[in-house]
Amino acid sequence: MRIDKFLWCIRYYKTRSIATEACKKSHVKVNGAIVKPSREVYATDKIELRKDQIQYQLIVNDLPPNRVSAKLVDLYRTDITPKEAFEAQDLLKYSKDYYRKKGSGRPTKKDRRDIDDFHEDPNSLNQP
Repeated sequence: MRIDKFLWCIRYYKTRSIATEACKKSHVKVNGAIVKPSREVYATDKIELRKDQIQYQLIVNDLPPNRVSAKLVDLYRTDITPKEAFEAQDLLKYSKDYYRKKGSGRPTKKDRRDIDDFHEDPNSLNQP
């Protein structure tokens, strides 16, 4: 089975064309090698894919006959993604909370004071 079809069948990508684009952009590796969308995948292959800034790692257990339901995905793959990858995603989400949305206008006086306090030099606090 083709790698793009496999990733679509086990529901890592919503459409097959999105899976194909991910392969073309070198976001998918099989056994450590960057692959084209037409690369055949077999049982026991190790797949690494980058999606939503997370580096997923999978082991192929079996090849599905067609797209499977979410409940049956675990029959066809084993997810060996380290938990640190998901924790890094959470930290990234929290760091983005501070930034203002585009088009929300100029910073208010309070926003400006918060920015100044954040960037304030720690040595200047000790001087009179």
